[in-house]
Amino acid sequence: MTPEPLTTVPPTVNIPPARTLTPERLRAWAWHRQGLDGSLAGCTAEQVFARAGWARSVGGANPYLSLFARAGIRREQVDADVLSYRILELPTARGCTYVLGRDDFAWALKLGKDAAEAFRVLGRLGVDRGEITLLEEQVLHTLAEAAAPMDPRQLKDELGDSVRNLGEEGKKKGATTTLPTVLGILQAQGRIRRVPANGRLDQQRYAYELWNLPASPLDEDEARTELIRRYLGWTGGATLKQSQGFTAFTVAQSKAALAAVGAVEVATEVTTAGGGGLWLLPDDVERLAAFEEPAEEQIQLLAGTDSLVLLRRNAAELLAEDGPDGDNIGRDVITSLALQADLPDHPILDRGRIIGLWQYEPGQERIVPWLFHGPTPAVTRRIAEVEAWIREDLGDFRAFSLDSPATRQKRIDVLAAAATGSAAAASAVGT
Repeated sequence: MTPEPLTTVPPTVNIPPARTLTPERLRAWAWHRQGLDGSLAGCTAEQVFARAGWARSVGGANPYLSLFARAGIRREQVDADVLSYRILELPTARGCTYVLGRDDFAWALKLGKDAAEAFRVLGRLGVDRGEITLLEEQVLHTLAEAAAPMDPRQLKDELGDSVRNLGEEGKKKGATTTLPTVLGILQAQGRIRRVPANGRLDQQRYAYELWNLPASPLDEDEARTELIRRYLGWTGGATLKQSQGFTAFTVAQSKAALAAVGAVEVATEVTTAGGGGLWLLPDDVERLAAFEEPAEEQIQLLAGTDSLVLLRRNAAELLAEDGPDGDNIGRDVITSLALQADLPDHPILDRGRIIGLWQYEPGQERIVPWLFHGPTPAVTRRIAEVEAWIREDLGDFRAFSLDSPATRQKRIDVLAAAATGSAAAASAVGT
């Protein structure tokens, strides 16, 4: 089916002139849509994820900081929400895992990887669909009989020879045994759920239990439309290419979903990293036209995988060379950082603009920041607040599951040296 053209603009929509949509205004607008301006204070974790976007997990601390930065939610409450299944980490868009609220569980699972691909991989290793189907039923039976969630090792021991070792060829294809594929299929179907083994989201040790989640009434096209609706709301607008980077939809699927939500393309003062104009929901076009940039500082320390930067992968648009007093940091540093799809460290931001980078050094129980233009009282205060929160709630701040104080020490040393004013160290930040 050919999607409808995307050039029709609702006659009542007040589109702001391109010259008014400066980088500064668009940064502040995205900041506001992400609830980083205090507008989500007092919200629950479910409400934050619904309004600002699902939190990428990868065994790191991003979900915790996402909630603390926007709503002041502490780790104890987040872990309680996981335990009561108000929020869960699930495979969804592009097959990646995100932490999301329970209202989104069923339809979000429809966006994960198709089981057909898993069958194709195992088929090349001599495993037929009947063997997988049988193992699925055995896993379900074993979990039904279990008194508590079971981790993969416990399941493997219990299932014995029913789990086939796929040898060296399987290792090359990322499938050591048949069990992980079966667990993935069952989770994507909502028949089992994966829970953190120690209740914490900043690790990757999991156990499994029966779930039998009722299926979503949305079909695949409707689920894609809902994701585009949410995505444009979370971001406040994105290019077609940026939306595809998050959703992995084809051009045809993306255009059909944009048409279904009535998205409007808005030209901006500068060409965006994603190419083309920004696609916005009709109501957001009106809101953007009336939006005023905040005059006072709004400082946040975020994870490198926070929704603000991950949803559009546009760190380059959040960087600016000129400081508040007109001073410049080295162009080579900014240029190097802007060319990278992902920042080498976590960002420090003010109203959507990256003003520095940071890492946490657990041995010293401190945040090591590098501020491009030096600290203000508001920056110093927020660094102290986040530092105390990490110390009290988390103990460390890992970017991903394999992150450790030892593996990040080089980055910590580089940031510390850059903060002392070393030009060579500052240049090394961008490498």
